[in-house]
Amino acid sequence: MAADSMEIDDSLYSRQRYVLGDSAMHQMAQSSVFLSGMGGLGIEMAKNIVLAGVKAVTLHDTKQCETWDLGSNFFIRQEDVLSQRRRVEAVCPRVAELNPYVHVDMSSSALADNTDLSFLGKYQCVILTEARLSLQKRVNEFCHSQRPPIRFIGCDAYGICVRVFCDFGEEFEVSDPTGEEPKEIFIQSITQDNPGVVTCMDNQPHGLQTGQSVVFREVNGMVEAPLQIHAAMLALDTFQEQHSRLPNIGCLQDAEVLLKLTEEVNATLRNKAPVNTELVRCLSRTARGTLPPLAAAVGGLASQEVLKAITGKFAPLQQWFYLDAIEVVRPLQSVSAEDFFPRGDRYDGLRACIGESMCVELHKLRVFMVGCGAIGCEMLKNFALLGVGLTKSSGEVCITDPDLIEKSNLNRQFLFRPHHIQKPKSTTAAEATHDINPDLQVDAHLNKVCPATESIYNDSFYSRLNLVVTALDNVEARRYVDSRCLSNQRPLLDSGTMGTKGHTEIIVPNLTESYNSHRDPPEEEIPFCTLKSFPSVIEHTIQWARDKFENLFVHKPSMYNSFWQTHSSADVVLQRMQAGESLEGAFQVIKLLSKRPSQWEHCITIARLKFEKYFKRKALQLLHSFPLDTRLKDGSLFWQSPKRPPAPFDFDLNDSMHFTFIVSTARLFAGIYNISYSEKDLSEEAVTRVLSDVKIPEYRPSEKCIETNEAAKKPDSMKMPLSSEEEREAITQLEQAIATDSVTAERLQVSPLQFEKDDDSNGHVDFVTSASALRARMYAIEPADRLKTKRIAGKIIPAIATATAAVAGLVALELIKVVGGYEFESFKNCFFNLAIPVVVLTEPAPVKQSLIRDNIYFSIWDCWTIFGHEDFTLSDFMNAVREKYGIEPTMVVHGVKMLYVPVMPGHSKRLKLT
Repeated sequence: MAADSMEIDDSLYSRQRYVLGDSAMHQMAQSSVFLSGMGGLGIEMAKNIVLAGVKAVTLHDTKQCETWDLGSNFFIRQEDVLSQRRRVEAVCPRVAELNPYVHVDMSSSALADNTDLSFLGKYQCVILTEARLSLQKRVNEFCHSQRPPIRFIGCDAYGICVRVFCDFGEEFEVSDPTGEEPKEIFIQSITQDNPGVVTCMDNQPHGLQTGQSVVFREVNGMVEAPLQIHAAMLALDTFQEQHSRLPNIGCLQDAEVLLKLTEEVNATLRNKAPVNTELVRCLSRTARGTLPPLAAAVGGLASQEVLKAITGKFAPLQQWFYLDAIEVVRPLQSVSAEDFFPRGDRYDGLRACIGESMCVELHKLRVFMVGCGAIGCEMLKNFALLGVGLTKSSGEVCITDPDLIEKSNLNRQFLFRPHHIQKPKSTTAAEATHDINPDLQVDAHLNKVCPATESIYNDSFYSRLNLVVTALDNVEARRYVDSRCLSNQRPLLDSGTMGTKGHTEIIVPNLTESYNSHRDPPEEEIPFCTLKSFPSVIEHTIQWARDKFENLFVHKPSMYNSFWQTHSSADVVLQRMQAGESLEGAFQVIKLLSKRPSQWEHCITIARLKFEKYFKRKALQLLHSFPLDTRLKDGSLFWQSPKRPPAPFDFDLNDSMHFTFIVSTARLFAGIYNISYSEKDLSEEAVTRVLSDVKIPEYRPSEKCIETNEAAKKPDSMKMPLSSEEEREAITQLEQAIATDSVTAERLQVSPLQFEKDDDSNGHVDFVTSASALRARMYAIEPADRLKTKRIAGKIIPAIATATAAVAGLVALELIKVVGGYEFESFKNCFFNLAIPVVVLTEPAPVKQSLIRDNIYFSIWDCWTIFGHEDFTLSDFMNAVREKYGIEPTMVVHGVKMLYVPVMPGHSKRLKLT
């Protein structure tokens, strides 16, 4: 987004635009950010902020690249360490490459307690990571004193604990606290009483609460946790001021000093919570280390705060946010201190947190990840930093994704660059992951995971795996992968985002429910009669336009092709129809053949006739069938809310929407009929010239019945029996076509389209936008702009890099626990919304155990094995079950087939079959 022109590059930013809106995007394009500290947390924030598209970012850091950095900073390479480059010099060009619209520069000058801070005056937001508390306070005071105040954010990650602090000044204004779209509800009546009573249509519940406050009940262990981390981390700041270092790894003495300091800090707090000695000791032991997934999670949240700081979009953090990963290290407290000591390699920071034995387990891991989109890229970064699946340890990361890279992916899928567009996601992601950590064994496939690929991803494939990760936005695909994990007893890590919201779900064999244990409510379908005749909101007209696209440019051309593949010659079809045979789809196909355009002018003519039909005749017909004074049986008016009466309108070439409809419709017809046209053909004068010759037949109302029943489904025109009149008409048209030699091989072929929402030059979104807007105008519905229409018609899921990074970090933390074989209590599912901001961690749903009889239970994970022999009969099988489990089998089924049900006649004969 070029700041000077203020034109938003929708092909890059479309998914994020739906999250933040245009005014926030414009503000970002005029804002400069200062970010200090290029460790794991700083680089995470740099990536997210640059992808989001601010005007300029200054990266600041004074340290040199060390081997240690390779485990937390994904933009530092081995050669940077060897050549002793400054961290900021190594990462600056790689960060700049993420987004050509953002100016990225660097600074390595000292930032200390005596530095003159006036240079910060040109920034709208200042972020400090890896900075001492005294410096954070000094910079915060400077920012707070400026007019207008500079927004200040401080972030720290020490081992298992992270914190974020925000100060945006007293006058900070929030334009949109939640980002939730207002809900439209139809009002049936409002009484004159005091207070008035509002009744919704059909007495539907409105789902609104007074003041929208929510109270959480029965949440255990949440109250004192943030305060306990607050006290411990303030004590850690004091420890650093006193000793000019962090506590040493595995040093019991340092842990006791930190504990004493925490008690002193705690005594000064207003709301006291008891000191959590276990937390303090774990913090002391891991403070020098880094957990890359934790940095990713908090980096996502903190980056969203930066965007709030410069746009006022969404509610900022109320000063402090804390998150800990104590569940990751709690089970490791008995492991000897040596296990956590540095060994001079890239995993030293991780080793300080989880120990060498756990690192080795991660290296040996064999993971299958389905999907290499936004979450997939972020997961691969976590795998690379954690050392998941190393070649030398016989580990492996197998990834698969059938998609190619589009420009709109670059805004979140940070492993991809402009020169990767139209290359496969999986192989490109594999190469980029190798750049981060060359020791990883990444095997990239281009397959869809579905029943059709079960020969590749078969049971023996799953038996080699330790873990499956889904990075998909398709619910059905996720359900399928889950069912494969269930039958092969493999853990599954699932996550997803929508705008600023994200969730993670951990599925562990024999401990938790599976993904398929719960079902989302089905999507509400718009009734057929509403779409066809009685739209009342813009979603109805957009869906109508989208259906028209499918019918005219996808469904009919596909049906046309398959008809002529089945019936190879027109003469044979004619003979069979003359003999009285009814051929499915013949009437529609012959109609298309006889009206088939052969030049551009015909396409314009068809478009003009469609305009007349959709926006004038349709309305005239409805008002003929149901005049404005029509009443229902109970005496009430037919045309009352939510039914809106249509108003027909005349074609007007000077109206830009009318013109867009004609041109985009004509282009799409030209596309399916392989008719060429020039830029000049699309000009206003050329189109006007063609339209002046178009004859519009006189309108005559028909007496056909209009569907008003909301439960009625759309009839399948292909399957409807033809009237004798339609049959005669089809035969005549086909006879004429054959007689005029217009039935050539090329005329029996057309090119169906596929709706493509991300190519702005193809006219697809233009057709849907103009058709929807004109229909909305006809029914006096507030129209939607092109952007909103594209989102609804293309079913685009709003997405932003901050939420993606956070969700992948949270799920990668759970991966460590799965690898360690932790107990049920250690696992956490998460739901967050970065807009409000709220992060809720919950225990997964425990697996349900069903009792068969005393002490014999089964769950969805159970698989009981009976060993048979060559002539093992059904009867033998049932006896074996009786013997082994002491259970009387009541019936035997295989999948959905019933093999043996005693009450079924003839089933008893099957007992002697093998």
